[in-house]
Amino acid sequence: MALILCIETGTDICSVGIVNNGELISLRESDSGRDHAQKVGVFVDELLKENNIQPEELDAVAVGEGPGSYTGLRIGVSFAKGLCYGLNKPLIAISSLEALTAVAIEDYNAGIIDIEDWNKVKLCPMIDARRMEVYAQVFDSNGTPINAVAAEIVTDQSFAEYRGGDSSLVIFGSGAAKCADILGAKLIDITPSVRGMAAIAEKKFSSSDFVDVAYFEPYYLKDFVVTTSKKKLF
Repeated sequence: MALILCIETGTDICSVGIVNNGELISLRESDSGRDHAQKVGVFVDELLKENNIQPEELDAVAVGEGPGSYTGLRIGVSFAKGLCYGLNKPLIAISSLEALTAVAIEDYNAGIIDIEDWNKVKLCPMIDARRMEVYAQVFDSNGTPINAVAAEIVTDQSFAEYRGGDSSLVIFGSGAAKCADILGAKLIDITPSVRGMAAIAEKKFSSSDFVDVAYFEPYYLKDFVVTTSKKKLF
């Protein structure tokens, strides 16, 4: 039973919400581009005022840990850590792929997406990692992970063990569209949102599953590579 601020900024979506006892009670989202540094603080302030919540009334802050955009993750995690330091509150880290899968399950249960034989599908959230590479993980229809998170260069052999037979592969997320034809998988429209963090955050709070505010780092999966622009500046 907790009041938790949730933040997800690992993709082009900036999503902020307040969760009370595992239920999302207020939400702000933007898909206007990678201007999360300007939006995340504004969204948090608006939600707290809208719900007459003082920052110190929060029980914890939850943040999407990735994988995802290096810059986006840094923005969200840095903001969350700053709040936890200032308010002396615990920090909860949530897999961005697990949260994305939770959104897909919620939308299916709400009748927003239509999939036959749901109990037989394998769910595969994909976050774009440029070219034909994605950050991905496979879950069963209940949201239980089947394999480990990986950076996958997608070919017609990728995820072969989860396709065909009695099961079908359902893919979604920012990296999914470019893979649908290659994999022969069912593509559904699911975008990152703190909606998928609500129940997970409550469960982690109840079990005191917190991360160290001082040492926690986002899960980048791959090292950040600095490139030099080919444009002549002078």
